[in-house]
Amino acid sequence: MDKTNVVTKSSVAASRKYKKNSQLYEIWRNFRKNKGAVLGLTVLSIIIITSIIANFVIDYETQIIRQVVPERLQRPSWKHPFGTDQYGRDILLRILYGSRYSLSVGIVAVMVSLAIGGVMGVIAGYMGGIIENIIMRSCDVFASIPALLLAICITTAFGANTLILMISVGVASVPAFARVARAAVMTVRDNEYIEAARAAGATRMRIMFTHILPNCMAPIMVQTTMRVGSAIITASSLSFLGLGVPPPAPEWGSMLSEGRSFIRDYSYMTMFPGLAIVITVLAINLIGDGLRDAMDPKLKR
Repeated sequence: MDKTNVVTKSSVAASRKYKKNSQLYEIWRNFRKNKGAVLGLTVLSIIIITSIIANFVIDYETQIIRQVVPERLQRPSWKHPFGTDQYGRDILLRILYGSRYSLSVGIVAVMVSLAIGGVMGVIAGYMGGIIENIIMRSCDVFASIPALLLAICITTAFGANTLILMISVGVASVPAFARVARAAVMTVRDNEYIEAARAAGATRMRIMFTHILPNCMAPIMVQTTMRVGSAIITASSLSFLGLGVPPPAPEWGSMLSEGRSFIRDYSYMTMFPGLAIVITVLAINLIGDGLRDAMDPKLKR
């Protein structure tokens, strides 16, 4: 009898693993058909790889923050393809090195949003009743405040540094994740396997985070991908206002802020950091669109 149970459990586990692998392969197959998504993934991969290499190749003290007065405000040339800023620092090197700040802030901020908003949405969607009303009305209050304004209030209250920037940008996106998670949970909470879990005596926490959440990941993953681009823009906006990553760190928003005083005569100082933001966000959004269509082909039609 024990051997039969072991074999049965092994077969079920193998079947689940095969089904999961098949689903992942199907998503990847659909994703590859979207040329825009593949282009976005390629561009983002290049940006990430470049930022990793730059961390080891470029010296922060001598090439990023050290002032070289004789080379200040040089226009793009073979020596400095993107020109130099008012302190003689190479803009291309600063953009490459600064990509780590913008990407890390965007990704960590979205993880904060996902952790808080996702849990709130799952609880609201499963529990219903007064708990759902309290959670969702709280989200409505936060959602009524513009994300950038809410982030400005948080950074002003707690100080401008990288950690506070990540948290403030993440908190501003919590309502969006809560709504997506709640909607996804409500579509599966009455399914037969959930009823079976209840009948088997599973606790509410186990049902929510073991049985329901894994089956709601498709819309949540799409939302996560799409929100990274928005988080990068919000973080860059805060840095532009002096409330983000403190100088002399070469965060793209800070570079835009430094270059605005010279935009009339040296427009390249703002053009290249701005292009870096646009290209990165566009690549992420293309990936998000492709992921959405791959996970639910009916949306594409």
